[in-house]
Amino acid sequence: MDRVDCVVVGAGVVGLAVARALALTGREVLVLEAEAAFGTATSARNSEVIHAGIYYPQGSLKGRLCVAGRRLLYDFCESHGVAHRRCGKLIVATEDSQLDGLDRLQAHALSNGVEDLQRLDAAALRALEPQLHAVAGLLSPSTGIIDSHALMLALLGDAERQGAVLALNAPVTAINVGSAGLQVEVGGADPLQLLARTVVNCAGHGAPVLAAHTAGLAPAARPRQFFAKGSYFSLAGRTPFRHLVYPLPEPGGLGVHLTLDMAGQARFGPDVQWVDGLDYRIEPERADGFYAAIRRYWPGLPDDSLHPAYTGIRPKISGPGEAAADFRIDGPAQHGIAGLVNLFGIESPGLTACLAIAEHVRGLVEVDPLAT
Repeated sequence: MDRVDCVVVGAGVVGLAVARALALTGREVLVLEAEAAFGTATSARNSEVIHAGIYYPQGSLKGRLCVAGRRLLYDFCESHGVAHRRCGKLIVATEDSQLDGLDRLQAHALSNGVEDLQRLDAAALRALEPQLHAVAGLLSPSTGIIDSHALMLALLGDAERQGAVLALNAPVTAINVGSAGLQVEVGGADPLQLLARTVVNCAGHGAPVLAAHTAGLAPAARPRQFFAKGSYFSLAGRTPFRHLVYPLPEPGGLGVHLTLDMAGQARFGPDVQWVDGLDYRIEPERADGFYAAIRRYWPGLPDDSLHPAYTGIRPKISGPGEAAADFRIDGPAQHGIAGLVNLFGIESPGLTACLAIAEHVRGLVEVDPLAT
């Protein structure tokens, strides 16, 4: 059986960030990815937004790691030449009944350490975005957009320069705990077994599945899995907006918002559709509900201007009607298995927080209270 120091399961943006962080400390790192390319699931099917950290519960991992990760990510983009733009975001109230919600959101953001939000009245909003309809709003100048594929390439490049190796078409099917370490079962065309000192489960949608196939992991350490599909529709023609535009949050997500890509193309979404599994087909008829939601803040949206773009599926560990779960990053202190770290429910703001998540995981690996 081959031995390896660290195995990172999953080569999405979080897995690659973790691999980089471990490799930079001199650890031998092998990244095992089930698909034929890195970053093909959640990391490739999102809004590509660098979030400020506004929405998340005070003291939560989502809140803390988003604020820290946003700062780290902007610095990383600058130093590594990753395409990004600090375009800013407007969070808008479209009627007077929402003003209290806007006040609460601003106070909540401040408690999370987001100190640069600016309250704008209707006239100030129109000066920034003449086609925007709102009675008031918040400007988040530290919100931005990023080329997520370029980010992953840069993370992988750093990791590989430190000796990390990426293996594709290498699904991890099980983990067995033994006295000599963690035995990793790898499937695919050439199945094999590896003995690792450290395993970090960053498998996204597959993380709860792998946890269920980890011998010795207690049932309480295996969370339930839910799938919240979000559809995106692109705007035909040029957009009149220079900022991202978000309504006030709604249950399960942040509402049908307007984002921009690095080429300036506008897209809308995601909505929230609870589904039973991974089905990325887009339903064109869902655009019907988008028009009404968008016209609350952009009445001038032309008819027949939305075209199907893509879908993403949030890897949730809380279900419909439940409070949104925090990131769950379980190390040996949580589950009792030396050398194992499981990451569950890494949905938004996982992209923004990826470097901070990686630092958090590195800390768990470096200070393993159960390691021999």
